[in-house]
Amino acid sequence: MTPSRPYLIRALNDWINDNQCTPYIVVDVGIQGVQVPEDYVSDGQIVLNIAPSAVKSLLVTDEAVEFSARFGGVPMLVYVPIIAVVAIYAKETGQGMSFGREPGAPEPPDKTSLAPVKEKGKGGKGRPSLKVVK
Repeated sequence: MTPSRPYLIRALNDWINDNQCTPYIVVDVGIQGVQVPEDYVSDGQIVLNIAPSAVKSLLVTDEAVEFSARFGGVPMLVYVPIIAVVAIYAKETGQGMSFGREPGAPEPPDKTSLAPVKEKGKGGKGRPSLKVVK
């Protein structure tokens, strides 16, 4: 069978948008082919807002998540191979899904850990925790 990750990303993105929340994806920038603004990478990860109001021409294919967005006022084409998407969640509730290895998916490079990304300059407050959606 083909990997389920792209189907789950599309479905969760729709679900989060349908509930008037903001979809965020967590990306492992150590995966080959990731094209994101390096200035916003922290601990090998970047969190990207993929809401319709934040991006232009969002496309989630079986191979990648692609869109155009502005970072610090500078437009950029973002390309994230599906295997590099670590999680998708709603900013407001923290509900979403994190991804592990699945049959049929390419092997990611060895990682000792994927530490949660902490926001800078917000008094030590971290990002919302992810919750399993059943």
